[in-house]
Order: sequence, then structure tokens, then C-alpha cells
Amino acid sequence: MAPPPGDPAQPVGRPRRPARPRPRPPRPAPTRPARRVRNAPAPTPPPDGDRSPFELVNSVAGIASFLGALMLYAGYIYTNAYFGYFRLNPFAVGLSTFELVMHSLRLATLPVLEVLALALLVPAAPRLLTLFHVPEHHVRRLREFGRAVARAHLGYVVLGVVLMLLWRWIQPYGWTAPLLVAGGLILGLTRAAAPAGETRPRAPWERAGSLLVAGLFLIWVAALAAGQLGRQDARHDADHLVSRVAVVIMSTERLDFAPPGPHYEDLGKGVHYRYRYTGLRLLLERDHRYYLLLLGWDHDTDPTYVVEDDDTIRIELRPGVLPRTDR
Repeated sequence: MAPPPGDPAQPVGRPRRPARPRPRPPRPAPTRPARRVRNAPAPTPPPDGDRSPFELVNSVAGIASFLGALMLYAGYIYTNAYFGYFRLNPFAVGLSTFELVMHSLRLATLPVLEVLALALLVPAAPRLLTLFHVPEHHVRRLREFGRAVARAHLGYVVLGVVLMLLWRWIQPYGWTAPLLVAGGLILGLTRAAAPAGETRPRAPWERAGSLLVAGLFLIWVAALAAGQLGRQDARHDADHLVSRVAVVIMSTERLDFAPPGPHYEDLGKGVHYRYRYTGLRLLLERDHRYYLLLLGWDHDTDPTYVVEDDDTIRIELRPGVLPRTDR
């Protein structure tokens, strides 16, 4: 009888070891979707200092071209108003382009230079106050005031338009109306004029349109100021003719001057330049032509004399009567 299986008396082989379970590879952790940040701030435009050299050169060239054209136009308006007061045309006189530009510098008076310097210093005022160790709360108030002024740029434009409607009653300060419009448009392009919390830059066509309209109004301001200053200088010179260069005309023949005419003397037949004319003052000399005014010249009735120097005429220039000064 066979022994039952599993009997210790029955020889058996080596027992099998239980199989070990194979380690499973770790499962990748489930990726969670990134949370969306609400109300994320929009990217801010790069500061002015990060502009490329090409943009800087382009800006400088544009400003220089605008200033050159503005000076030429202002010079023409000034000379046209000045010589027009004496019934002369600046083109007929023969003024060059360089002379027109130089006459435009007459607008660079002390009040104008002071206003320009102040306009350049105002944006840098907070930094200057910080350098002078002004308390921070004062600097903060100044910045808030500057932002308030810039954000009210539309009010300046509206005020300028209203003054233009009242043109007859604001003379001789009519130039303030286009100046307010131009200043409001330029202030509207600054960062301080943007509403609180708005960082979106303005569209290029909006900036270009504002700059174009502001430039046209600035040209108008220059024209009004140049014309007013030209007429003012002409009246001043007409009232002070006695201090200008005196002109004596020596002629071999008697000259026909429109009345009242200058004082003349007949020096006799034996003198080559027989006739001498005095009582004249020099307004301008151009290409051997002398534009002369009679002492006591009246804008409403008296003419401006034009004498051309030739072989029959000799022109003598003498000092005028200097104003009396206290020593």
C-alpha cells in the first residue's frame, strides 16, 4: 500500500519557493490644469529709455524739420508784418531764406524763453524735489496735481475752441486760443493723462493725428505772435526815427520826391553834386537801394522813398540823434 502523499517518510524533491510579485512601475501623477489668473495686468509698454537708436534719430529729425519749417514761416510772417507797415514787400526787398530764419529769432524774447524753460522743468520737478530732500508727501501731492492737470486736457481744448468763437473780444491775445488747443492735445499724449488703472497704449494713428493737429495749431500761434510782434516793432521804429541812421543825398540833378519831401539845398553851379537832401532816415539798404523815411513820418499819409545809388547820386550815412541818457 502506497504511503499517502505528503508523508514524511516519502522522499520528495526540493520544495518550490513561492513566486514573488513583480513590482509594478509607478503610475505618473495626474497633471492638474494650471489655474487661470483672473484680471491679469496687461503688459506695460517699454519705457522711453528703451527705444531703439533708429527711433531716436527719427524723432530728432522730425522735431528738427518741424522747428526749421516753423522758424522759416515765423520769419516770413514777421518781416511781412514789419515791412508791410512801411508799404514794402519782403520778397520785393529781396530778403534771403537765412535772413527770414534770423528774423524769426525775434520771437525768442525773455518771457517766451522763460515759459519754454518752465515747460521743460515741470516733468522733472518731482525728481528735483527728491534731490533737494523734500518730504515724500509733498512730492506725492505734486505728482497727483500733475496727473490731475494732464487728465483735464480735454478741458483746455474746449476752452481754446470757446475763445476762438470769441475772437473779436480777446484781441490782442488771440494767440492764447490755439495755444490752449495745442497744449491740451499734447498733454493728452502723456502717460499722466491716462485714466487710473488703464495701461493700454494709444493707437499709432491716434497719436499721429493728435500730433498733426497740435503742430498746425502751434504754427498758427507762431504766425499770430510773429505778426503782432512785427507790427509792434514797426510802430516803435517809426516813433523813434530820429535815432536811426541819418541819410544825406548828394545829386547832380534835382530829384522829384513826393510831398512833403525832404529838405534840399542848391549848392551852386560850380559844384558837381549840386543838390543836397537832408532830413531822411534809413529803413533798409539792399543791393544799392536805400529805403528812406522822412523825419516825422506818418503811417497814414507819408510815403516810403526808394533811392537807387548810381553815378549821379552820392549817399552819405551819418549818425542819427541818440536818445538822451542820464550819466
